Amino acid sequence: MDIKAADYLDLMPKADDGAVRRWRADHEKRLARPKKGFLRFQEPWRQICTLPPAESCDFSGDAVRIGRCGELNHTQYDLLHESLRRFMPWRKGPFSLFGLEIDAEWQSFRKWDRLLPGLPELENRMVADIGCNNGYYMFRLLPRRPAAVVGFEPVLQHYYCFKSLQHLAGQAAKPLFIEPMGVEQIGLYPASFDVIFLMGVIYHRRDPLTMLQQLHAALRPGGTLVLESQAIPGTDSLALFPERTYAKAPGVYFVPTAACLHNWLSRAGFKTVHLLSQVPTSPEEQRRTEWMTFESYSDFLDPENPARTIEGYPAPDRVIFIAKI
Repeated sequence: MDIKAADYLDLMPKADDGAVRRWRADHEKRLARPKKGFLRFQEPWRQICTLPPAESCDFSGDAVRIGRCGELNHTQYDLLHESLRRFMPWRKGPFSLFGLEIDAEWQSFRKWDRLLPGLPELENRMVADIGCNNGYYMFRLLPRRPAAVVGFEPVLQHYYCFKSLQHLAGQAAKPLFIEPMGVEQIGLYPASFDVIFLMGVIYHRRDPLTMLQQLHAALRPGGTLVLESQAIPGTDSLALFPERTYAKAPGVYFVPTAACLHNWLSRAGFKTVHLLSQVPTSPEEQRRTEWMTFESYSDFLDPENPARTIEGYPAPDRVIFIAKI
């Protein structure tokens, strides 16, 4: 494991530098233990690190493109393909890696396109992506010239997948960093970020209001939270609390209406709260592919009434809020 002191901390005078470094060291010790679960995703990452970085990258299109056809020989290409398959299922994307097309479960560029009209200024800004997964949105942020983008991702599958992509992108990914942390560690970064992205996390939290207050405290004066979430349709300020699962997903606690989420943000201390987008989740945006072969959105709905989940709850919309302190 190669968690090293990240330069981005030098740009954060108010961050708890010592606590972050201690947390990293403790995590590194845990990952050094030869457990099968750790090795499963360390091994393909190590294989990919034997490949040369790409000669060119393009992060401006729907697919994050790293390298082109012909930059790798046949042996290298086969190693890349085999290693990337070991990171399945791919949830966010698409990616194009040395000509290898990865069609992920989510067509994440659709969400990105909905976000663009409200995207805050990012040039020379400190940015966090909480629950960054494989880093798709982090790469899409790079053309906006941020000072640094710090991904928080505690799931080893996604953490090592991003590390692999970062290696392949080489110097083009220099402003990107990742910490194997969750939103629980955001308290180590008081008044440290200009912009925080929270994409698809809040409904997994038992106490969403406290989490929003912690995110508020991690923003610098004038900072912005970009929050994307599931939401149930309706105009009343209420939240669904599912009995066991929501759309077959365990660990979902509160699925609010847009009005309820607006109130959560206001009561967490955000001064300006704007609903940027609200659209129904669709099987065109989230679906099975050869890189994600498990059940996907269509399997989560009532086959007789796609306006309801398989459990009988209202099927989800996706909402995006822009909230400023």
